[in-house]
Amino acid sequence: MKGQHNKLVRDKIPMIIEANGLKSMTRVLGDDEYRLELLKKLAEEAKELLENPCIEERADVEEVLRTIDILFGFDAKEIEEERQRKYNKRGGFADRIFLKEVSDE
Repeated sequence: MKGQHNKLVRDKIPMIIEANGLKSMTRVLGDDEYRLELLKKLAEEAKELLENPCIEERADVEEVLRTIDILFGFDAKEIEEERQRKYNKRGGFADRIFLKEVSDE
């Protein structure tokens, strides 16, 4: 855990680090930087889920998504309505279709 991290972490991480006898250096992000780092955290957590598809990693993705919803003012009902609209128009992913190529021939 020692070393440079330079990433957004959960709120209690500094206390956990210090409880383990280590010191942490932190700062509070400004609005624009917070938005960027939160989106980067989503990519990080999605990558971890890809590498280890388990409920713990899925829960991490969910936590980041919920925080994004709050930050950007996304309403859960509106998200579900948009998801359903797109599902009705384009379908979901249950049929496992993998698009290999599109041509004009």
